[in-house]
Amino acid sequence: MDKRTKIAAIIERLAVAPVVPAPDESLFESGALDSLQLVDMVLILESEFSIKIPHADFVPSNFDSITRIEAYVEARCNHGSPASVS
Repeated sequence: MDKRTKIAAIIERLAVAPVVPAPDESLFESGALDSLQLVDMVLILESEFSIKIPHADFVPSNFDSITRIEAYVEARCNHGSPASVS
């Protein structure tokens, strides 16, 4: 399973609304996630992809869409410490 598919599956499990957003659609504006699910999602991403997400990176812009999450996870897996993926 590729990263995007794994991320989409995580979002589907956590979603507060039964919605599957498009890859570039805001997860927060679509109602798929709220701030509480964001915390859970970060913990799951760390476990699923064997990465550590530092508090400095814990900003909504890094996790606003499937595409942004995928880019962030890819950067963490490859380089270990992106400041922000925008």
